[in-house]
Amino acid sequence: MSAPDIRLIAIDLDGTLLDSRKRLGADFPPLLAELTARCIAVVPASGRQHESIRLAIAGEDPVGPDDTPVGAGRQAVDALAIIAENGALAARGGEVVSLDGVPRDAVAVVLDAVERYTAGGGTAAVVLAGRRSAWVSTAAVASLPDFVRTAQPYYPLLEVVEDLHAVDDDVLKIAVWDPNGSETGVAAAIGEVPGSRVLVSAGVWVDIMSPTADKGAALAALQDEMGVTPAQTMAFGDYPNDLGMLARAEWSYAMAGAHPEVAAAARYTAPSNDDSGVVRTIREVLGL
Repeated sequence: MSAPDIRLIAIDLDGTLLDSRKRLGADFPPLLAELTARCIAVVPASGRQHESIRLAIAGEDPVGPDDTPVGAGRQAVDALAIIAENGALAARGGEVVSLDGVPRDAVAVVLDAVERYTAGGGTAAVVLAGRRSAWVSTAAVASLPDFVRTAQPYYPLLEVVEDLHAVDDDVLKIAVWDPNGSETGVAAAIGEVPGSRVLVSAGVWVDIMSPTADKGAALAALQDEMGVTPAQTMAFGDYPNDLGMLARAEWSYAMAGAHPEVAAAARYTAPSNDDSGVVRTIREVLGL
């Protein structure tokens, strides 16, 4: 049986390509080089900041372990298309392909709600994840060192400003941290945000995004730009934020141990991220 005509491979990072210690396997860089030589586009897709994704694939990821990481190198990464901030940004070779940010009035609504929550005795802090950088307030840095230590590895481009209301950037996502539990704490205080969706994630985080920002929408924009069809697309994921992306690929794979919704939606299953499931599956399916 001949190998399928795959032109694009979209890959989630945490829980999918990276192992449980958030390391890139030594077998991925040579595969990336081989796929690139065959004109098959590899598209990392994550909820992370664009720069964090670049560093993870290059082997300079601050989220990963302290030992020397494996990476594909900056030159290889700079040529990739990347889906960042759960689809709010898609860029190819550094050029923006699609941008779906948070409305400016929604930013003000969230900042005001968090200020009321903290004034009433709650503990919370905000990261404005922008196109150019991520932004935190001077007050949060001074009073909440745990917040900064938690946020900074995922936002390697992070700037401190006096007033988040005054940030002049395209805001792709608002991430709000509440160490006492976001769902019953700051998320309840924020409530509904007009023109946005509010997502509780990772226990202590709440993400506010455009209601149409999605990995699937970003992948569709890249497919259109590259002239690639879903039948020519392979995708790997493990969590519900990957569902839109998997729906845009006829060759869709849930990682072993993936969230039940993902396992039900994907056409196929790949070995786990700790078993080099992405690399093994690509090599097997494409006959490399």
